[in-house]
Amino acid sequence: MKNPFNFKLSSVVENNSKTREAITVEQEEQFLNFIKESSDYSKYYEGIYILFNTGLRISELCGLTIADIDFNEMTLNVNKQLAKINGKYSVEEVKTAAGKRVLPLSNNVLEMFKSIIEKRRKVKKEPMFNGYSGFIFLNKSNNPMVSIDWQLAFRKISYAYIEEYPNSKLNITPHTCRHTYCSNMAKSGINPKALQYLMGHSNIGVTLNVYTHLGLEDARAEICKILDAKKVR
Repeated sequence: MKNPFNFKLSSVVENNSKTREAITVEQEEQFLNFIKESSDYSKYYEGIYILFNTGLRISELCGLTIADIDFNEMTLNVNKQLAKINGKYSVEEVKTAAGKRVLPLSNNVLEMFKSIIEKRRKVKKEPMFNGYSGFIFLNKSNNPMVSIDWQLAFRKISYAYIEEYPNSKLNITPHTCRHTYCSNMAKSGINPKALQYLMGHSNIGVTLNVYTHLGLEDARAEICKILDAKKVR
C-alpha cells in the first residue's frame, strides 16, 4: 500500500528565498494608533485598518464599490480589481478564480466601511469604469485611488513613523498588511483550507508556506494548548 505521507514538503510548500515579514500584534496596534492620531495621515486609517483585518490585495481594495458590502449579512464581495495602466483606469477580474470570494466581516471592519462611506465626498458625477461606479476610495480629484496612491501613502507614513519611533525600523507596505493578516490567522489555528479561501490563494502551497514560518513561541503555545486540554489522571 502506498504511503500517503511519502512526499517532500518542498513539493507542496512554496520556497521563497526572500521571506515576507509579518509584523507583531503590538507593532500593528502601534502603527495603526500612529496613523489614527496623525493630522496628516488619519484619512488613511480606516483603509489601512481594513487591509490589516481582511488580507485584501491592494488592487482588490481599490476595486471595491459600495455595492460590494452587504451590511446585513456582514460580508464583502471580492470580485474585481482596479488598475491604472498608461494613465487609463481599468477594472479587471481578480488574479485567479480563487480570488473571487465572499469574505465575512467583523463588526470593527464593518464600522470602518461605514465611516469611510459617511465621510466620502459627494460627487456630482460618479466615476464609472467598465460599467462599475461607486468606488469606495476616492482621491482629491474624485477619481478612484489605485495601488500607486496607496503605496506612496504607505511610504510617507512609514517615514514619519520611523521618525517618531527610530528603533522600529519597520518598512510597512500594503502587502505587509496582507501577510500579517495571513500570519495572524495561521497562528490562531485556523484550518489551512479556510485560510486559503480567505486569502484567495489558488495554490494551497502558498498558504501552507505561512505555517512553515511560525516560530518557537507559536509551537510552544500549540503544545500548551494541547497538553492543558488533557485531563490530569
